[in-house]
Amino acid sequence: MSASRGRSLRRLLYLVVVCAIALELTFLLRIAGMAVFDPQSTTFQRSEAWRLLRQPSALHWRQQWLDYPALSPALKRAVIASEDSGFAEHSGVEWDAIEKAVAKNERAETIAERAERRAGTKAGARPAPAAKVVGGSTITQQLAKNLFLSGERNLFRKGQELVLSYALETILGKRRILEIYLNAVEWGEGVFGAEAAAERYFGVPASRLGAQQAAQLAVMLPAPKRFEKRPQSPYVVGRAATIAARMGQVELP
Repeated sequence: MSASRGRSLRRLLYLVVVCAIALELTFLLRIAGMAVFDPQSTTFQRSEAWRLLRQPSALHWRQQWLDYPALSPALKRAVIASEDSGFAEHSGVEWDAIEKAVAKNERAETIAERAERRAGTKAGARPAPAAKVVGGSTITQQLAKNLFLSGERNLFRKGQELVLSYALETILGKRRILEIYLNAVEWGEGVFGAEAAAERYFGVPASRLGAQQAAQLAVMLPAPKRFEKRPQSPYVVGRAATIAARMGQVELP
């Protein structure tokens, strides 16, 4: 390797390091600002708004910020019980949950590959369904992803999500994380935050949600666009009953 080429590579590496540090500092400054100011939008919301604007139908967008005391305690408990039962104890990441999710995804992928091979031996057979991906993410990780990151799945994005999760926990704390999450999370097509969801599905403000209503909203979170079509389906109602039974054990921040 020539001396000039070596210098060029060192300059490139230096530039990459400087850009990475600048990016992390930008994230940290934005998180620090959220300790004082409510975020006006998230990366995911902006992506959804742009997608909806490109559709021929009119854009219907519901969102209204509520401070932590105005959010129903039942909803806080239901979401924690459904999405992240260890929320009060962990530091942003549940490594055991991630390991279980990885193992489950590997098993599902193996089953899907076997089904695909079997289908390939049969003429005219339908393609095997893709393996379902399980995330194992905490509420903090979900918030980090929605606030700052794209929806693509790769190791770099997952690593950045973990770094941001620890930063959110350190700078904001549990109460503020839950407040921002409940005001920013998606609950249907163009429906964001607890107030919009409570009005959309039950015709009441989020402060007046009962235990069963809150549990039904919590059940919808993993796939809101799918569940909004049948918010009172037997699955949603039945799963909500299970979540409601766990709510009394939840510790609120």
